[in-house]
Amino acid sequence: MRIAEIFYSIQGEGELAGVPSVFVRTAGCNLRCEWCDTPHASWEPVFEELPLDAILTRATALLPTENVPKHLVFTGGEPLIAPEAVELTQRFADDGWHVTVETSGNVYQPVQCDLLSLSPKLANSTPWQRDAGKHAPAHEQHRLDLPILQRLIDEYHHQLKFVVREPADLEEIDSILSQLRNVPLQQVQLMPEGTDAATLSRRAEWVVEACKDRGFRYCPRLQVELFGNARGK
Repeated sequence: MRIAEIFYSIQGEGELAGVPSVFVRTAGCNLRCEWCDTPHASWEPVFEELPLDAILTRATALLPTENVPKHLVFTGGEPLIAPEAVELTQRFADDGWHVTVETSGNVYQPVQCDLLSLSPKLANSTPWQRDAGKHAPAHEQHRLDLPILQRLIDEYHHQLKFVVREPADLEEIDSILSQLRNVPLQQVQLMPEGTDAATLSRRAEWVVEACKDRGFRYCPRLQVELFGNARGK
């Protein structure tokens, strides 16, 4: 499997924010988000090929003691484009790990996980201004697949996390939700886009108000607040 990095930190986002976790980040992505905060796994992937046994061994070795709860965050890039995704998540689950899978929700694989963190990409992600927009048409075509997203929602315990830049994004979110079934409002999360604390703080003001108005949850980015936009943190 192509692995960009394996590290031990805290989960910074979603309903498990603050939980110490081992992150296994795959390299490779079927999208090219304008504001991608992990370019080493997407725009310019850097990786090593590791067998699944080695991934599990490295992850286990990062735990400080055997008594620490074992939380895995399987992320990317887009982890569900990895052919070995199902087998890897099953191995971690069989070894007693709580497994979170982070995905954009436009690819389906029957992974084994306790929490599926879905982050459908809004129009604000399309890279019209990067590399003369050469990746924009493909990104725009694939960033949102409602039938696949609905299947994942129906089959997994999930959270639905939208990255927002400006209040106009809310109209697109409302449109997406109107086309989906079985999405409790408390499972919908709004996360301000930003890779520095000042930007997150500025956007948080209106994002919090939007959550209050709609009954959504506010999603922090603790990793940025605590560590900046650093790799392996």
